[in-house]
Amino acid sequence: MLELGGKTTETGGAGAALIKDVTEASFMADVIEASQEVPVIVDFWATWCGPCKTLGPMLEQAVTAAGGKVRMAKVDVDQNQTIAAQLRIQSIPTVYAFYQGQPVDGFQGALPASEIQAFVERVAAMGGDGGLAEAVAAAEELLAEGAAVEAAQTFAAILGEDPKNAAAYGGLARAHLALGEVDQAEQFLAAVLPEIAEAPEVEAARAQVALARQAAEAGPVAELRAAVDHDPDDHAARFELAKALHAGGEVEAAVDELLELFRRDREWNDGAAKAQLFTIFEALRPQDPIVLKGRRKLSSMIFA
Repeated sequence: MLELGGKTTETGGAGAALIKDVTEASFMADVIEASQEVPVIVDFWATWCGPCKTLGPMLEQAVTAAGGKVRMAKVDVDQNQTIAAQLRIQSIPTVYAFYQGQPVDGFQGALPASEIQAFVERVAAMGGDGGLAEAVAAAEELLAEGAAVEAAQTFAAILGEDPKNAAAYGGLARAHLALGEVDQAEQFLAAVLPEIAEAPEVEAARAQVALARQAAEAGPVAELRAAVDHDPDDHAARFELAKALHAGGEVEAAVDELLELFRRDREWNDGAAKAQLFTIFEALRPQDPIVLKGRRKLSSMIFA
């Protein structure tokens, strides 16, 4: 469970141990109630059961690898005979999976590691992503509201459960930027896992870091505007004006200046106007009106 600045978002593993020894007293809370949030695999075993000693560790490994999308409860049938009788456990090892309070899958006896992995993945899929998408959305809301510290904490907690969550990775980098921590954001993005290095959310964060670097060096808008008005073909001044406008939050105006520069000389400075436009577009959401309008205008000039 992630606490989000006054909001509470359920997730698969936050606030709850992934693997627990469960008794008759805790079965309702740790299995039935817990399975309302995320699937719970119950391993019925005993100390004298040889196959149980092989199956249990393999199950635990697969559950841990699922990253919070499924939990595991271990029930010693000798110590919890009432539960075993109620669920008609006739031999061990027996494994049941519960979701939303009901048994949904299971098997008896030892299985090879590949089948155990497939079983855990199948059960984990029943619960979706364990609420991580909702947690990401809540963190994004916090960031939009200016609560960058709380947003960063939430994104970090999500990554603790799912290190390959590209949305959380990009979000944490942007939270660093919102806090003025450009160096930290850049270092964080440099250490991204290869599997998500080219994800749109990560690329967007990289683009925002690049723009933040430019903003720190931006010149005065009034002087740059005067230079462009004096000589509309001063491409360097127009390019710097676009950067200064973007640094001041005038994103659409910056895009317009870059489009005008591209129209006048698309090859200037090795296509710098087009490259800068793409950086701005990547930093924004794909459906942002500025992106849609800007891409449409750029395409019309490219293919004219």
